[in-house]
Amino acid sequence: MDLRRTIFRCSVFLAALVFSAGYSGSAGAQAYPSKPIRLVVGYPPGGSGDFLTRLMADEMGKDLGVAVVVDNRPGAGATIASDVVAKSPNDGYTVLNAGHWAINKALYKNLNYDGEKDLVPVCLVAVGPTIILVNNDLPVKNLRELIAYAKANPGKLFNAGAGYGSAPQLAAVAFETVAGVKFTSIQFKGGGPAAQSLLAGDTQVMFATPPTVMGFIKAGRMRALAITRPQASPALPGIPGAEEAGLPGYESTFWFGLWVPAGTPASIVQRLHEAAAKSLAKPEVKEKIALQGMDASPSASPAAFEAQIKAEAPMWERVVRDSGARVE
Repeated sequence: MDLRRTIFRCSVFLAALVFSAGYSGSAGAQAYPSKPIRLVVGYPPGGSGDFLTRLMADEMGKDLGVAVVVDNRPGAGATIASDVVAKSPNDGYTVLNAGHWAINKALYKNLNYDGEKDLVPVCLVAVGPTIILVNNDLPVKNLRELIAYAKANPGKLFNAGAGYGSAPQLAAVAFETVAGVKFTSIQFKGGGPAAQSLLAGDTQVMFATPPTVMGFIKAGRMRALAITRPQASPALPGIPGAEEAGLPGYESTFWFGLWVPAGTPASIVQRLHEAAAKSLAKPEVKEKIALQGMDASPSASPAAFEAQIKAEAPMWERVVRDSGARVE
């Protein structure tokens, strides 16, 4: 009789242990996130990267139930921000908003991180073209006139860049190649400072992501000549496409996406993807992004985003290599 009681008590105890372990494992999985999340971006306030980061932080915070705090780490073409995230704990509480890692891998000789190995893709956020602009005092009214003026004055037009490896910098280099012109380019720490330079007249030309300059264009403070897609975009009314404006064969677009450190649990990556995709599916969020000249473009899954990145890597490496751009 005592032996039976002992066996019964042991069975109950073991069952309780199994239940307890299962429950605490489930509770641990449900606990994420349990504290604020840091969303890092490699550009200062005023540009497309900052705009999208703040929008995503606000919307994802609503879905995740915790504060998502924006951390601007500008400089060196977002390599500083990427390095910060790559070396952060892989617990899902540090997220990066950035473009393709292949751009900086091809552009910078020495990086302290490997974007392909040290960062895990979460979700594509938005895609858009850049805008070709000039200072209002420059005597050109359209893209053909800009090309003619640049050819007549080689190296005398100063181009305000958003930093090496940025979408505007790559768009400007590609433009020079296709149009057969040469600017004197000055790289700033982001699109915001570059726009201020154009407004002040210190520079005369700028390739900019839409959120950086839409307010200035609407206020008539700078002149938009074309977008870096062949045809016009409904999100950017009144601005012709490059082919329409007189430069066939030219196109340069950009995108931003979310990343986390390598080794982040797949369940956390999936949770972040769900929050991002749900946010980007909201009509009001799509409208806010469209008003800034971009398209909300959430990937179907982290795996789909990773597949896109791998497929695009050779193209971005070739674009940087062909541009001749290099940062020591």
